[in-house]
Amino acid sequence: MIEGNDIICFSNDWDGDPLSKKHIVSRLAQKNRVLWVNSTGNRNPTASVRDLRRAWRKLRQYFAGCRPVAENISVFSPLVIPFHGNRAARWMNRRLLRWSLRRACRKLGFQKPITWTFVPSSADVAGSLGERLVIYHCVDEFSKFTGTDETAILEMEHGLMEKADMVVVSSSRLFETKHRYNPNTFLVTHGVDVAHFKTACLPATAPPADCANLPRPVIGFFGLIADWVDLEVVRYLAASRPQWSLLLIGEIQTDTSALRELPNVHLLGRRSYQSLPAYCRAFDVAILPFVINELTVAANPLKLREYLAAGLPVVATPLPEVLKLNGLVRTALTPAEFLNQIEALLSEGKRGPDPAVSRLMERESWDHKVEELSGIVTGLNAGGRSRGRPQPAGRVA
Repeated sequence: MIEGNDIICFSNDWDGDPLSKKHIVSRLAQKNRVLWVNSTGNRNPTASVRDLRRAWRKLRQYFAGCRPVAENISVFSPLVIPFHGNRAARWMNRRLLRWSLRRACRKLGFQKPITWTFVPSSADVAGSLGERLVIYHCVDEFSKFTGTDETAILEMEHGLMEKADMVVVSSSRLFETKHRYNPNTFLVTHGVDVAHFKTACLPATAPPADCANLPRPVIGFFGLIADWVDLEVVRYLAASRPQWSLLLIGEIQTDTSALRELPNVHLLGRRSYQSLPAYCRAFDVAILPFVINELTVAANPLKLREYLAAGLPVVATPLPEVLKLNGLVRTALTPAEFLNQIEALLSEGKRGPDPAVSRLMERESWDHKVEELSGIVTGLNAGGRSRGRPQPAGRVA
């Protein structure tokens, strides 16, 4: 692993669920110092209660200043105007963000940091903070999220890729669309916290009380329930097999009214990351039903590897990154195909966590992925690349 570096990381909010960014940065922080910059926004805000609460929370966090949250990790919540298509707003954001981050870096004693950014909205400030390296780590097709200003996000992302010393992507589709802007682009797929999720396989791990007595089989999903989740599949399964239990765990950000009238659909809401292996213990089969669009085709769903690390049999939409794990995952395109594949697994006696499946994920651990990333960064340092003068592209599978 790289060590002895000061890293400025632009990402989502630290207090959110641990996504790929947090897994990577938490490991880098074992031997490096990190300034984690909370979300600078991707979509335009609305007048909703949710967005107003978020704005108020952001304001309070900004005035709290730079705060330590873990060993070698400090968090800063910047003030930004989240209208990225407005040039005046971007001009103000650039100056305010540059000033506040330089101030935070001075306070922490950062010297010649690495900017490791996961968000296109950092484009206007990345490279202006005295960095020796700028890394853009792209894990989604950000311009395709609902509510974003697609033109503005693409403009920022293209500028960020062109100025970055290297670009890392998490899926083959992202590699295809990003390497044209920076030939120094590398593919490193997501990892998984195997040690955490394999506890689902232990007999001592008991299902939580809120799902322990559900009628079997339990068909489970966990993750953000947003408009990329194909809820028609869930509705079809629940209506076709009323004796089954459909268990959905996660924050709800889309209309689920069509599911609430079905007595065998259980929407539990968000649960802590620490509790997820216990919920996996309650699943007989895990599902990953995604709508197929430009956003999901470029995705590398983190929860897929988490299901497998928990030893679960899985039926998933045949996205490109899902098909790479075809030997471990059953794929289904339509609601009827999901039903048939689940019934096939159950009839074969494949239900619940299996330690043998979990062990297959050990080579996919986040520790291994961070070592891959560190090797790329070390090679970049050895090559002595100057910003704006890219070397030939490389790939890490």
